Amino acid sequence: MSPGDESSTLGILSGAAGLPAARPGAPRFPALYQLLRGGCAPMLRSMFGLEVTGLDRLPAEGPFILASNHHNYLDAVVLGVAVPRPINFLVMPRVFHASPLHPSFHRRVGSILVNIERPDPGAIKRSLRVLEDGGVVGIFPEGPFSREGRLVSGQPGVAMIALRSGVPVVPVAISGTYEALAGRRFHIPRSYPLAVRFGQPLHFHQTRRRRANQANREEITRRIMSHIAALLDTDGLPAAQRGEVGPS
Repeated sequence: MSPGDESSTLGILSGAAGLPAARPGAPRFPALYQLLRGGCAPMLRSMFGLEVTGLDRLPAEGPFILASNHHNYLDAVVLGVAVPRPINFLVMPRVFHASPLHPSFHRRVGSILVNIERPDPGAIKRSLRVLEDGGVVGIFPEGPFSREGRLVSGQPGVAMIALRSGVPVVPVAISGTYEALAGRRFHIPRSYPLAVRFGQPLHFHQTRRRRANQANREEITRRIMSHIAALLDTDGLPAAQRGEVGPS
């Protein structure tokens, strides 16, 4: 644990409801989102000992982007419980359409369908609309699930949304979800300690006179990924498990 983190380490499931309370004036949770959040919280506490650090680093109000490493579906579940505001996650087509029931589920919890194989201006617009309305957008910059349990290079979509919206990007490191599901049949996780660590918000701006080019977006993406890697380091993961990322 880094200096100064003690005050922000939370037993996130403390309190009567077992959940971090939403701030006054925060957007309401979709009904299905709230139902699942309330049902998953006790399980994450009792079976996985979920710990959250740095929750006080989230902006007190207004829109922001969460940028997290990604292992499997548990990452979204963990963030959905840990963050006291509804998150609109960007979701790939194969996840959004995983079964006939999935599209309806994702629409009801506020997911944003995004095609990562080619530019998707529609997904960018939907993300910007959520942020303009004061909401939170969740992005896994690596794209597909990590199949080896290590951090890989990010894709520049997160930089594009950050620059066009002007909202802060909060880097997030999730540990334990890979180990909880590695080699498991039927996607049922084993009991394994889970942890979430939020970093300091990052701010990126572009001026009207100087629009960001591809090199700028890639550099910003590398910076975001390097902050995620640093947060993973503080969780005690060796560099070999993190993969390669660019300098901050």
